[in-house]
Amino acid sequence: MNIENMHITSTNIAKPTTILFRGKKVVTGIYKTPTQQPIYLGKSDVKDDEVTDRKYHGGEFKACYLFSENHYGYWKNLYPDLDWNWGMFGENLTINGLDETKITIGDVYKIGSALVQVTQPREPCFKLGVKFGSQKVVKQFVNHGFPGTYVRVLEEGFVKTSDTVSLIEPAKNSLTTHQFYNLLFSKDKNQEHLALAIENEALPLRKREKLRAFIN
Repeated sequence: MNIENMHITSTNIAKPTTILFRGKKVVTGIYKTPTQQPIYLGKSDVKDDEVTDRKYHGGEFKACYLFSENHYGYWKNLYPDLDWNWGMFGENLTINGLDETKITIGDVYKIGSALVQVTQPREPCFKLGVKFGSQKVVKQFVNHGFPGTYVRVLEEGFVKTSDTVSLIEPAKNSLTTHQFYNLLFSKDKNQEHLALAIENEALPLRKREKLRAFIN
């Protein structure tokens, strides 16, 4: 996968969907489906997209979620009986060529008429398990280590299918999304990566403060 040739395979949004989890009804926006029109990336969310739980979704550091088309084959092999379509992981943008081992926290990209900055990877919750019909997928998603990424929208704008994703300004003194994801879930945390993370202003302050506690 070459990050110089990234482009949008699909733009996806959701209407609110009520699911049942442990006897309780929960409204979610994870059931995204492809759109035929461009979508508008706003500062706190994607216009007309359902963002129900604003404690964990939406906002400055999670305005839009990107996931790689290239990882779909891996998951289709594990869950062949699901009704597969783009947006399956709750992503707003399905990106061809997105590689978490190449993109770094703080990178700035131009997508369509929007300017975005890579912030934090996706940490899965029970809603992904409900959608996939098994809570096992949550741990599998973490272990696989390719979670896609949220972005902060620096300049609002429209994006559409086939738009290229161009690196405008690479992050300095950063770590890759893949490295950061491993850092979040590893018991023995890499001290060099911790130091880079807690100084990276592309990450929300609360997450950086939590990580600071692991500095030796």
